[in-house]
Amino acid sequence: MKKILIANRGEIALRVMRTAHEMGIETVAIYSEADRNALHVRYAGEAYCIGPAPSAQSYLRMDKIIETALQAGADAIHPGYGFLSENAVFADKVKEAGLVFIGPSGDSMRMMGGKISAKQAVSAYDVPMVPGTKEALRDIQQGALIAEKIGYPVLVKASAGGGGKGMRVVNHAGEFEEQIKLAQSEALSAFGDDAVFIEKYVASPKHIEIQVLGDTHGHIVYLFERECSIQRRHQKLVEEAPSSCLTPEVRKKMGEAAVNVAKACKYTNAGTVEFLVDENLNFYFLEMNTRLQVEHPVTEQITGLDLVKEQIRVARGEALGYAQEDLSIKGHAIELRICAEDPANNFLPDIGKLTTYKVPQGYGIRVDDSFEQGMDIPIHYDPMIAKLITFGKDREEARLRMIHAIRNYQISGIETTLPFGSYVMQHEAYRKGQFDTKFVDTYFTPDMLKNEKSFDEVAAVAAAMLFNKPTTSKENINGDSSVSNWSKHRKTY
Repeated sequence: MKKILIANRGEIALRVMRTAHEMGIETVAIYSEADRNALHVRYAGEAYCIGPAPSAQSYLRMDKIIETALQAGADAIHPGYGFLSENAVFADKVKEAGLVFIGPSGDSMRMMGGKISAKQAVSAYDVPMVPGTKEALRDIQQGALIAEKIGYPVLVKASAGGGGKGMRVVNHAGEFEEQIKLAQSEALSAFGDDAVFIEKYVASPKHIEIQVLGDTHGHIVYLFERECSIQRRHQKLVEEAPSSCLTPEVRKKMGEAAVNVAKACKYTNAGTVEFLVDENLNFYFLEMNTRLQVEHPVTEQITGLDLVKEQIRVARGEALGYAQEDLSIKGHAIELRICAEDPANNFLPDIGKLTTYKVPQGYGIRVDDSFEQGMDIPIHYDPMIAKLITFGKDREEARLRMIHAIRNYQISGIETTLPFGSYVMQHEAYRKGQFDTKFVDTYFTPDMLKNEKSFDEVAAVAAAMLFNKPTTSKENINGDSSVSNWSKHRKTY
C-alpha cells in the first residue's frame, strides 16, 4: 500500500494523512469548492476537487471519489468518519474497483447498520440487551400491547439511523400512538425508512463504548472503554478513557461482550460497540459503529496505539501482533469537542471568521484540528473545529490539565464550546464521576457560564499543581515509549 485517498475533509482527513506519511505512504485529498483552501488540501501530496459545497454534490459522490482514486493511482481509500464511512454500498464499490477499503466489509456494515438486524445478529452470543422488540414495528396496536408488557416508560427508536432522530420517549399508554407516529415521520424524513422498534427506556444511563480491533486472521481484541455520557441532543461533547465508574470485573465483561458483537458480524478493522450502563453497572448493547470514532484519541493515549496505523496494517492483511493479555490501561485521557456553537444559546451553530486562533501547547496536551487563524467556518458541514485532548497519570491530573489547556486555547470571531468545557471540568458531579447522559439537562443552563469561576483563577490552581514540579526523563505523554511520534507531538502544517 503506497498511496491512500482520504474520502473526507477537516481534522479527520489530516489525522489520517499524518499517520500515513509517518508510515511512508503517499496521500490524496479530495475537496469541495468550499474547501479549496482547507488545510487537508495543502497537507496532502495531491488534491482533487470533486464538486460544489453541498455534501451530496461532493463528499457523498461515491463513483466520483473512486474514479479520482483510480486516476491518482491510489491503492486504498480511507473513509474517516461521517459521510460514506458506514456506507456498505461504498465499501462494496471500492472493493469492486480493485481498491482496498480501510474499514470493515460491506456485509459487516449491513448487519450492524440497522439496529434491529444488529440485535438479531448478536442474540446468539449472550450479549445483554435492553428488553424490546426484535423486529420492525408496523402495527401501532400491536406495539401498544408490547409496550404494556415491557412496562412504561418505553423508547421508540428509528431502526435505520441515530443522532436522536426518530427517537421518542413514551411515558404512558395515552401518548403511545402520537409519539410513535412522530417517530416514524422523523425516521422517514431523516433516513428514508419509517421502520421503528420499541425497547425499555433506561432512565439516566451512562453511555459507555468499547473500542474493538479485528484483523483478517481471526484475532479480535478490545482496547477498553470510553465514557461518552456528556452529550447534548444525543451528540457527544466530552469523552474520557477509562470510565470513572467501571470496576475491573465489569470492564472485562463489557470488553468480552464487545468482542462477541464483533464476532457476530465477522468484523475486521477498527469499530466501536456502544452500551447503556445503569446505576447498578448493568450494561446493555446499544449499537455498533462500523468506523473510526471521533473520540478515538483518548483510546490512543491510554493504550499507546495509533488506531489509524492499526487500521492500515489490518487493511494490508497484517496480523495484529498482540493478544488481549498484552494490552493494559496507562493513565487517563479526556477529550473536549470544540464546536462552533454557542452554549449560551442552546448550542446553536455559529459561523464566521477565526480572527484569533491559537492552540494550547505543553506536556500532556494534544490538539487535532483543521483550522488556522483567519480562516472561515463553513456553513455546509459539521461545526466541530477541533478536538482538545489531555493526558495525565490519573483522572484528576488529566482534568486539571484540561482546565489549563482550555484557558490557553484562544479563539475569537465565533462562539465555541470552550466555556462549556470549562464548566464541565469544574462541576462537582464531573469531578466525582457521578454523572450520566442527563448531565446537560440536569445541571446546565446558559446562566451557569456567567457564574463560572474565572479561567485565570482555575488555571492558576492547575498550573501550581501540574507545572511547578519537576518531571523525569522517563515520562512521556502516553506513559508508553512505544507510542508513535505523531501522538507524542502535535505536528505543524
